[in-house]
Amino acid sequence: MKTIQKLGLAAALMALPSIGLAQEEEVVAALVPTDSVFILNTLLLIIGGFLVFFMAAGFGMLEAGLVRSKNVAMQCTKNIGLFSLASIFYYLIGYNLMYPLGTWAVDGWLSGVWGPGVMEAVGITADAADDYGYASTSSDFFFQVMFCAATASIVSGTLAERIKLWPFMIFTIILTSLIYPISASWKWGGGFLDAAGFLDFAGSTVVHSVGGWAALAGAIILGPRLGKYKDGKVTAFPGSNLTLATLGTFILWLGWFGFNGASQLAMGSVGDVADVGRIMVNTNTAAAGGAIGAMILTQIMYGKTDLTMVLNGALAGLVSITAEPLTPSIGAATIIGAIGGIIVVLVVPLLDKLKIDDVVGAIPVHLVCGIWGTIAVVFTNADATFGAQIYGIVVVGIFTFVVSGVVWLILKGVMGIRVSEEDEIAGLDMAELGMEAYPEFSKG
Repeated sequence: MKTIQKLGLAAALMALPSIGLAQEEEVVAALVPTDSVFILNTLLLIIGGFLVFFMAAGFGMLEAGLVRSKNVAMQCTKNIGLFSLASIFYYLIGYNLMYPLGTWAVDGWLSGVWGPGVMEAVGITADAADDYGYASTSSDFFFQVMFCAATASIVSGTLAERIKLWPFMIFTIILTSLIYPISASWKWGGGFLDAAGFLDFAGSTVVHSVGGWAALAGAIILGPRLGKYKDGKVTAFPGSNLTLATLGTFILWLGWFGFNGASQLAMGSVGDVADVGRIMVNTNTAAAGGAIGAMILTQIMYGKTDLTMVLNGALAGLVSITAEPLTPSIGAATIIGAIGGIIVVLVVPLLDKLKIDDVVGAIPVHLVCGIWGTIAVVFTNADATFGAQIYGIVVVGIFTFVVSGVVWLILKGVMGIRVSEEDEIAGLDMAELGMEAYPEFSKG
């Protein structure tokens, strides 16, 4: 009897793996489509988020290389400060204004409500079951906050070498908690621009033009650097470290693969993954086109190739393709980027004629090429119309420029935004920080 029982037990044990496997296959068949999509989408946002985060280093190095040595530490301080403030205030206010998290404050215009609900909305206190949508809510917040910080980084370079630290930080708080989230909600939050058919895949207007308009308002109110425009001539102020600026450009180029690629927001299907790959290719070739376009045009116009223009040309190509990196062919993406590079070379001297001092060229790159890239969507995406694209550009531009200008004027009247002539001549490193990035070589 014991022998029979043992044989029966052995047979049962032998059968268990197959029974368990069959049950497991049923469970996998039921769960994997949801679980795998959730995991892959979340992973895309996380990877994209830390790539866009690295763009903060790119902005920092680009600006540090393009300012004079006596202002390098100040630019580094501004960049780490603005990123930290953006991370905090986008969490406290901005994210909840930007997306319709349950209710609308003003339907189609302003999403979300202030209050403790924002903490659950970003997955800080939510249960796992509540955090189970197409992707992790926390990963979405992580990805979106990086875009917000990038918007503030655009402003930093334009106003370099003459703006006080703390007024700039206060403006950063207002930009990242109010100006950017409100205007972005009109498109990405399901607002009236989205309903009007305005298309902006990853933010040529929503991110880059917003930063450019804010920078333009600040540059006009702040005024040019001392000696920049004198006796009808433009004085060039060479950057302290073009090697560092080149490194910053390559870092930004790398980060843009996350900026555009992860803006697909999904890679849980064959189609989505294929689209992400196509976006990456178009993003890369647009940057290349922008660099070559600027390289050739500076050679033609000045008889020599200008490295700073080439660097900004690559960035211009990246901004130009950001509004629609999926639908163009590789050739079309290259042309869109090349036109962006050409635009930068033409707009930089135009700003000088208008006596608008943009230290790093952020206005031509992010504002003007942001406008170009948004218009260029019409040439490759059949769903885009000139009317809707121009409408979005104008609405966002007027709102951002006017509100930013008001904020800058208030800051100027209340606490002053510009350092003294003595401090500007000595350099903001010592005047504002009491330290220097290059203590042995900071007299230039």
